[in-house]
Amino acid sequence: MNGPTPRRLWNYVTRRLRLRDYFQDPGDGRRQPQIPAGVLLWALLLGQLLRRSSFHAVEALARSSARVRLAIHVPFGDDTLRYFAARLDAQRLRQALAEVVHRAKRNKAFDPGRRIGLAVDGTGAGWRTRQGCTLCRPKHNPEEQILGYQHHLVMISVVGTGLTLPCDVEPYGPGDSEYAAGGRLLRRAIANLGKRFAQYVVVDGGLATAPFLHTAGDLGLRIVARLKENLPELFSAAQQRFLSQPPQVVFGYGKDRVEVWDADDFDPWMALRWETVRVLFYRQHKPDGTVVQAYWLTDFPAAEVGPQSLFHMAKSRWEIENQGFNEAKNHHDIEHIRHHHANSLVIAWLVALMALTIERLYRLRYLHRGRHRVASSAQLLLTLWLNLSRPCTADSS
Repeated sequence: MNGPTPRRLWNYVTRRLRLRDYFQDPGDGRRQPQIPAGVLLWALLLGQLLRRSSFHAVEALARSSARVRLAIHVPFGDDTLRYFAARLDAQRLRQALAEVVHRAKRNKAFDPGRRIGLAVDGTGAGWRTRQGCTLCRPKHNPEEQILGYQHHLVMISVVGTGLTLPCDVEPYGPGDSEYAAGGRLLRRAIANLGKRFAQYVVVDGGLATAPFLHTAGDLGLRIVARLKENLPELFSAAQQRFLSQPPQVVFGYGKDRVEVWDADDFDPWMALRWETVRVLFYRQHKPDGTVVQAYWLTDFPAAEVGPQSLFHMAKSRWEIENQGFNEAKNHHDIEHIRHHHANSLVIAWLVALMALTIERLYRLRYLHRGRHRVASSAQLLLTLWLNLSRPCTADSS
């Protein structure tokens, strides 16, 4: 059949995205490897792209008759994948993923004229009744009894550009916090992507803490953060002012009507070293009568970014929810624990993000060249599976 195949996808990854050197030396920590690390890494990535991400499913692919068409040269078992994932260098994988995202910017994959944003948010992934690794965080009931253990991670993703690309994760274990892990993640992402890669970072209210906002500022990023009750004085002051005034700007957002209030002279809370805080409040009226409203704080000057542009930056936070966590959990099984080992968990999460990023660049930018129609992720998945079948020979009897 014509169209995308796993082997053509391998050529795209190694040639267009220039990851051949990384697959040849991905940071294999095995002492006496019998199977090349690049083969195992490609098999893990291909399992994510084909949505067969468990180690048993990847083993079945490697032992199937379609192995040659998958560009997998030798068969192997799930125990080999466990041993490999526990010893693979996560930092090398992070750098390779950052290089892919950075190359996407150089190749003008993002919509022109848009500011590049980075969304940071946390989630849970992987529940167990018993503690099995250093990343297990105990879950307590009101009586302080341990109900089980869960893993938590913070993800960072490129947003606001017309192309959402997840590019790194940071786990946090017992005694750690989301905003501390988010700060580590943001510093590492900027070190890998470069200080001039993005213009702003957008976060939910849980990360709207002075240390995280200061970290973003020190990295040269503007901040757009959700304002909630966790900052009671600023939240109350914004409510008292805006709810007694008519909206300053009204515009259309698709089929919705949006009303916006905006002011840049609010006092910062004691721990924040900003001179003033700008607060934006919007009401989004939907055709069915539903009203969605939210408060946001930022250090963008009003002369640099207007309220309508700031509204779009705030809405870009939902990209990490819808196109980050939702797709990673529903299609790429990041909540599934393949091997209960701290490094294996991180590797599985990073490979899932690599698969999401490669799939979107391949489908939305490479295959969409010229007049080709945009294929959905489900259509690309079906095409890849159909192209694994053996060609039928004609019956001449």
